[in-house]
Amino acid sequence: MVFAPWRALPGRVVLWALNLFSAIALIFEGYNQGVMGSVSSSPGFIETVKMGSNGVVTDATKQGGIIAVYYFGAMFGCFFGGRFGDKAGRKLAVIVGSIFALVGGALQAGTVNSSMTIVARVITGIGIGFINTIVPAWVSELAKAHSRGASFALVFCANYVGITIAYWIGFGLRHNTTALQWRLPLAFQVVPLCILLITVWFLPESPRWLMAQGRRAEAVEILAKIRGDLAADDPALVEEIEQLDAIVASSHHKRYRFINVTFGRFSGKLHLGRRVALAIGIMLMMEWTGILAITVYAGTIFTQAGFGGTKAAWLSGLVNAIGILGTIASIFTIDRFGRRISLYFGFFIQSVALFLSAGLSRVGQLNPDKAAAYGAASVAMIFIFTFFFAQTVLMIAFFYPTEIWPQEIRAFGNSYAVFGWAIGCGVTVGLEVTWSVISTDISQTLIIPSMFSSLKWKTLMVFAVFNIVCLPLVYFFFPETKGRTLEEINLLFTAESPFVAANEKEFAKRIAQVNGNILEAERSLMREVDGAIPGEDLESREKEFLEKDEYAPR
Repeated sequence: MVFAPWRALPGRVVLWALNLFSAIALIFEGYNQGVMGSVSSSPGFIETVKMGSNGVVTDATKQGGIIAVYYFGAMFGCFFGGRFGDKAGRKLAVIVGSIFALVGGALQAGTVNSSMTIVARVITGIGIGFINTIVPAWVSELAKAHSRGASFALVFCANYVGITIAYWIGFGLRHNTTALQWRLPLAFQVVPLCILLITVWFLPESPRWLMAQGRRAEAVEILAKIRGDLAADDPALVEEIEQLDAIVASSHHKRYRFINVTFGRFSGKLHLGRRVALAIGIMLMMEWTGILAITVYAGTIFTQAGFGGTKAAWLSGLVNAIGILGTIASIFTIDRFGRRISLYFGFFIQSVALFLSAGLSRVGQLNPDKAAAYGAASVAMIFIFTFFFAQTVLMIAFFYPTEIWPQEIRAFGNSYAVFGWAIGCGVTVGLEVTWSVISTDISQTLIIPSMFSSLKWKTLMVFAVFNIVCLPLVYFFFPETKGRTLEEINLLFTAESPFVAANEKEFAKRIAQVNGNILEAERSLMREVDGAIPGEDLESREKEFLEKDEYAPR
């Protein structure tokens, strides 16, 4: 008998357990992003990997490179993880990713030289590539259409919790002079991974993945459970299952191969190549809003405002806590206002905050006697920026790519977003380099440190402009997914034009042609993209598919 203790629990408890599990995975992701901030500037770590001496980094390029290889590993891990997750299931993919990350984390904590550190961080990166690809897609698959954004936002709060934990562990160990100062933070990352590996066995698989694999009876049982212990013939459940049935018959089409997805070959009206561009694009837009730049600039602004070293340090930690509040706030806005309006608001507020922060900083430099007052005002801009970034752009950048892909390749499709995230973080990784070592000698591959070195406060102006540029990109190319089922979203990409207006018009046209029957519109679309013979009844093909299912109702 299959080990399935979740069957004995109420449906709401099972759903909460799945979301809590996902949150723990994202705590690890956030922790891993934040931990190297303190570790890479630790005297013991600097000596061990030979990138400086006496607690001073003299090889900033090596420091940045050690941090960057983590994202290099993630670039590969995301595609392997996405494909593996669509083939073997969400649970097994999380297990494999967690094992990679666990091994990498343990090796990092026990490192004895830079080579070992680099290898360990690549292995950890592969693991996070798996986890970052699978977990967001899993959360989206479990949620209802009308509350999908809020469900994801609730789970994603854990990302900033992980960042905050990493910062405060480093802050608490800042006066420790032993190897514990940097080995303990690196070792701590295995704690959430151990929890994941223990608990994953007690949880059900994604019902949407099971449906795509032809395991219909299991999918219906799990979906009925997490929707509140519904009966198998409940109308709402039947409608959701029928929408899934409409797409699973074409699960193994050649359009879903890597090269074909990447270039949009054989996808017809599904336009998968366009979705690749949106998934990668929204992540790059998120990374280049200035969030990493303003984090580095915060230390200088806090000092300029007259705060001592300790107070400036805990204020930096408080900025991360503000990020947690921002993600919590998104629970109440992301489904109410939608993805597009949230992005408009976020990019606009962020650009204003960056312009003001840069201007106030410059005025403070020109008026030393009032530097503290202007510095304090700049601090306020940092907090405002971080709050609204977490509430809008950050949340949607990780969530939106999980919505726009067909069920058959949702995890694999999301791997393109993780690839974009890894590129964005890898390029901007120089932000982790301590301000005091930034100079014109730093490798030009570390773009932002070089910008700060030459442009100073004007760098924030550059990022403010990037935020403004993002506004028309969202308006023209990113369709609204609010309130639409994951299966229904296929209909949003059917126009030959990439512009939102054209696709919304085509969406409305297709729905009108079938008198508002979304299920029939989906079936019609799949007939079209699969090259079905005109007049062929797709139901016969679905029936053939179900007859092959060993778990189909008898």
